[in-house]
Amino acid sequence: MIDRDEILEVLSGYDTDDLSIATLGSHTALHILKGAKEEGFRAVAVCEEGRTTPYERLDVADEIIVVESFEDMVSDDVQERLRELNALVVPHGSFVAYVGLDRIENEFAVPILGNRFLLRWESERSKERELLERAGLKVPKVFDSPDDIDRPVMVKFPGARGGRGYFICSSPEEFEEKARKMIEAGHITEDDLETAHIEEYVVGTNFCVQYFRSLMEDTVEVLGMDRRYETNIDGLVRMPARDQLEAGLEPSYVISGNIPVVVRESLLVQLFEMGDRLVEASEEIHEPGFIGPFCLQTICTEDLEFYVFEISGRIDGGTNVMFLPYAYLKFGEVVTMGRRIAMELRVAVDRGEVDKLVT
Repeated sequence: MIDRDEILEVLSGYDTDDLSIATLGSHTALHILKGAKEEGFRAVAVCEEGRTTPYERLDVADEIIVVESFEDMVSDDVQERLRELNALVVPHGSFVAYVGLDRIENEFAVPILGNRFLLRWESERSKERELLERAGLKVPKVFDSPDDIDRPVMVKFPGARGGRGYFICSSPEEFEEKARKMIEAGHITEDDLETAHIEEYVVGTNFCVQYFRSLMEDTVEVLGMDRRYETNIDGLVRMPARDQLEAGLEPSYVISGNIPVVVRESLLVQLFEMGDRLVEASEEIHEPGFIGPFCLQTICTEDLEFYVFEISGRIDGGTNVMFLPYAYLKFGEVVTMGRRIAMELRVAVDRGEVDKLVT
């Protein structure tokens, strides 16, 4: 595994007055790159062939490195070019999914702006739950076997797959029936069933809370929240109940968009406390804990209690290019999560403390 000392050795050869912020051309790259430019950094996108159009047309990248496959981001040539550009790489969900955790941990010798060693803790359900429990956060009940299902549950699968293949069921028999349909539709495989995560379906309002852990200010910020557009469930619920039954369609939960929201103001106390506790727990796992953006995907029940069902230990897709209301309150201007990352780096450059933000 690449250790932090090796990354700091690479960083020692960088010109910190000429840094680049780089990321994979997918997921949240648009505002990561735009935020870099807004704070005076060079913006670099690593794009798969045929997927450069948004970054070219919207003029958010100073340089685009084109690769045949996203996996090639760990190739020697791409890594060498990133180091030549004094690049710090911002990880996101597509980076984790396409490049892969093993290669990020063992082969990617480019400084990451964030804590690469916590990415596995969001991707492996057992580790994710351990982190949440260490933080003392409320979590849904987990079922070890489909045979134990005795209430509505959500069935999920590992990795950053944007909800693909998830389904709801209420009994062992319904689990088998729906799993078979998902396999036949090509949404999951037989191997996926071996790693299925079965958790209680908590009824309430879904909020994804976008946090930023600032090492430069020694604080945890709540910057925004969102909800998810999911296909085809959002289309199904727009139909009258009779038509839903007659349509005979299996709902799916693939994320296709995000909706910015604000929460009832009195609930913000809980959200700040949850973020603080999670950061403290992350410090116990791998110093310095979360660096920069992270997200808690939550359900708010009718008792106005938050249950956490997923963590993103890096920038989350729900930030995308959208207004973050609490960031506006804090900074007095529109600040995307991409710009907030670049703002933190700008302070670190000025203080000579860039090493604190990378792994």
